[in-house]
Amino acid sequence: MSNMMNTFPPTPDSQVTLSNWRRAPFNRWGFQHVREIVPSADIPADPNDLWSLPPVATNISNDLIVQDETGDAIEFGRFLSATNTDAFILVHQGRTLVEQYANGMTRDTPHILMSVSKSMLGLLAGTLASKGFLDIDADAVRYIPELNGSAFEGASIRHLLDMRSGLDFNEDYLATSGEIIQYRKATNWDPVELGEIPSNLRTFLPTLKECSDPHGGDFNYTSPCTDLLGWIIERATKQRFADLFAQWIWKPLGAAKSAYITVDGLGAPRCAGGICMTAMDLARVGQLIVQGGRRNQHQIVPEEWLEDIVLGGDPEVWNNGQFASYWPGRYMHYRSQWYVERGPKPLLSGFGIHGQHLFVDPDRAIVIAKLSSGPVPIDAKQIALTAHAVDAIRHRLSD
Repeated sequence: MSNMMNTFPPTPDSQVTLSNWRRAPFNRWGFQHVREIVPSADIPADPNDLWSLPPVATNISNDLIVQDETGDAIEFGRFLSATNTDAFILVHQGRTLVEQYANGMTRDTPHILMSVSKSMLGLLAGTLASKGFLDIDADAVRYIPELNGSAFEGASIRHLLDMRSGLDFNEDYLATSGEIIQYRKATNWDPVELGEIPSNLRTFLPTLKECSDPHGGDFNYTSPCTDLLGWIIERATKQRFADLFAQWIWKPLGAAKSAYITVDGLGAPRCAGGICMTAMDLARVGQLIVQGGRRNQHQIVPEEWLEDIVLGGDPEVWNNGQFASYWPGRYMHYRSQWYVERGPKPLLSGFGIHGQHLFVDPDRAIVIAKLSSGPVPIDAKQIALTAHAVDAIRHRLSD
């Protein structure tokens, strides 16, 4: 990252712009400086209420061995490098065992979560539902009547949370044309062409008219569903998503630093991928789940909501979806914007393109936060290597 944006002004070949900030090698700088590229809304922390996850002297990464895709053993440091890691945090039983940074990142640097942002929304949705602000079983059009006649008509909030809408939307991150490009322009993530009329999320979403299947079917990963959930949350509460997340999650959590979320031209939040936070604060979110949604005497996320994430998903629906091939041989489901590897000791995770991960093993009290700047959006080998590293850590810290 040392040769990016380091002269004044930057040379043309080192400039990180709205056109290239998600492409390698520019993303190594862009993912740590998103708010300098895309407009954003602040998610303030409470500086007087920090949740400490104290470090321990022993660093288990010094002798941790990971299996690569061929079955060969590699050292932990090689794993981090091979998966383009910017930050790696391991917390066990509320203590920080590993805290490592690369590519200029520090513990104070906010990094984009990409679709781990969806999992953050999932926690807020459960909290708001428990407070009576949100009816999870209601249809989306009850809150957003502008969606009548769109592909979202007949989809419930539960369908959106579980990625079981029938929306026909090609989530091809390498596409150069089509609806996904218009979607990115609407969210302020791509530049508008000369002479093109700018759009925004709330005008874009009702233009999605096609369904490939009935709502409530198999796992169908479509990011506009999460951005629609953000709109529903704001409409239901009459408050901004950033303010709600700060009030109900971020400040009670004891985050160390303010987070932020990218917004479109009218302030609509990019809930599907635009939240940026430090790696340690992401680990704090994981520790909250380890503790059943509770910090001290305060129940932040309802324990019943977290239990439903673990128990409420349908593995058959997952197996019929388009993501199962990235986690072969793993018994999984998706619920409320979280991935769950099922079993006697379930593993919850949030996953984002270019290598963003949050893993939570509540039974073993393990939290792993990994933020990265991978060169391609979805790399099956890097996903597998990361999964093997998590397996090794869970085995090492087993009772």
